[in-house]
Amino acid sequence: MSAVISAENLEKTFHVGGRTVHAVRGVSLAVSAGEALGIVGESGCGKTTTARMLLRLEDPTAGRITFEGTDITATRGAALLAFRAKAQLVFQNPFDALNPRFTIGRSLAEPLRNFGVAKSEHEARIAAAMARVRLTPAADWLDRHPHELSGGQLQRVVLARSLLPGPKLIVADEPVSMLDVSVRAGILNLLRAARDELGLAAIYISHDLALIRYVCERTLVMYLGRVVEEGPTPALIERPRHPYTKALVAAVPVPHVMQDRAPLPIKGALSDAPLSGPGCAFRDRCPLAFDRCAAEAPPLRNIGEGRKLACHLGDEA
Repeated sequence: MSAVISAENLEKTFHVGGRTVHAVRGVSLAVSAGEALGIVGESGCGKTTTARMLLRLEDPTAGRITFEGTDITATRGAALLAFRAKAQLVFQNPFDALNPRFTIGRSLAEPLRNFGVAKSEHEARIAAAMARVRLTPAADWLDRHPHELSGGQLQRVVLARSLLPGPKLIVADEPVSMLDVSVRAGILNLLRAARDELGLAAIYISHDLALIRYVCERTLVMYLGRVVEEGPTPALIERPRHPYTKALVAAVPVPHVMQDRAPLPIKGALSDAPLSGPGCAFRDRCPLAFDRCAAEAPPLRNIGEGRKLACHLGDEA
């Protein structure tokens, strides 16, 4: 199946205070219709910057982005507007995603106006989108303002708004992290249902491996801008190969507070990692690092079963 969106060797460099920051380094990925890809890692690993480049909210420093077979890396003007109708973002914080002065109806109509949808179609499209997120009848919600809705209801509105232009790709950046635990499953189920019923490609950005396991078939693990491990989500979580992935899995809370568990198999924090040099960026935090790790950066290579790994320890990682 051909990819809805793909990226080859994406790079993003920022110049901040006289310092060069390599936020994303050589990331490649592809997502097909009906498929969900998870991107995980600590804050500062480059996952959100990667997503912003895929949505063309940031220009890549290097690399190539293809959407439905067309190179969109340098797309501008009307072509970029047309792409954005097909690639929508579900925001992390629903309280900030909607203008508090607008009614829900006005917020939902805004993307339809922006993307040139005939006004005669607005009512039917909005009613269909609201039905898809289980806010019915639509008339009961459209005259309300955001402060009159709960966080879960607002996130349903945000999801409905992202579906209105008829996208082929949805990018969800921590879509339930701001919501009560009791309502998270409902939002994730709506996202899954929309993806399955509409055949959308989906990319989820998250710290939460439990969320990723629930909604994503494949997962990329990023560290300091690089992909260090990639593979089918169940296998990657049940049998992590990279020391960093093992640490992320070990950090997932266990259901019983008295349950014994091994300490995290890494030391320090992301800020302690080397920002440059010839070796592996994870070497100073890795308990398994050896001389080669300081001298040579490991390439991302196929290790079988649809998995990739960037670690000199290879099968022993």
